[in-house]
Amino acid sequence: MPPIVEEIAQLVVNGVMTGTILAVPAIGLTTIYAVLRFPNFALASHATVGAFAGYVANVKLGLPILPAVLCAFLVAGAVGVVSDEAILKPVRPAGFITTAIASIALTIALENVLRFGFGNDLRGYDLPIMRDWRFGPIRVGPQQVENLGIAVAAMAALFTFLAFTRTGKAMRAVADNPMLAGIKGINADVMGRLVNFVGMGLAGLGGMLIGLDTTIDPLTGFRAILSVFAAAVVGGLGSIPGAVVGALTVGVGEELCLLFLSPDYRGAVGFVAILLVLTLRPRGILGQRAY
Repeated sequence: MPPIVEEIAQLVVNGVMTGTILAVPAIGLTTIYAVLRFPNFALASHATVGAFAGYVANVKLGLPILPAVLCAFLVAGAVGVVSDEAILKPVRPAGFITTAIASIALTIALENVLRFGFGNDLRGYDLPIMRDWRFGPIRVGPQQVENLGIAVAAMAALFTFLAFTRTGKAMRAVADNPMLAGIKGINADVMGRLVNFVGMGLAGLGGMLIGLDTTIDPLTGFRAILSVFAAAVVGGLGSIPGAVVGALTVGVGEELCLLFLSPDYRGAVGFVAILLVLTLRPRGILGQRAY
């Protein structure tokens, strides 16, 4: 196999791994948008909250990775509900733009709370040192495979919840038509709290998965939010399957750009993806909400 083909194959595999992890918080962002009708950029700080909650559970309390990931989901979800009720819910009647700006202010505030509590140092999880697996010219890290499995399991659980449970169907009903859902007796406030818990919980889980692949600090979520937002927009903001497609597209695109560009420009792929989609297909790849 020619060296350039081997390099492309390795980058595509890395992109799929990265995109699958990006899909988890992207689904959280698009789920919140589908129900509450605004892009909650505070997802960035909640991803960091989850990353640090998992760090405390894993490093300080000595829990294995899977229970630590569950802690990341639960803590980020709980913080998401409290922060929305206290900060964002009172300003939602003021409109889309006001609420989005408030969510940016909230994410800055939460990041600084984490900075005061944990400092600015890079931190890593307590992980065993293992050699990469080789499949011909392709190298894959065991931790990458574990992260992939956790991400896929989380997405499968969410799809199952939305498709087959009464509460999941109620959430979809509020997303599709809040007025009709209210007539049918579905409490929009309860669904709003639930979607915040699930969406921010997924953000926290995604933040920990990002940290497992690298390191964490108070800006972990902030650095990832552009790629997450790009994934949601590319797939179709409000579409959960679209968030998965968009995340894989952005993840592979970010890796393949390394063939031509310095890693410093990797983040530009998100900007380019958003511009292309808004220009050529403003509703995203899948066009509209689809569950």
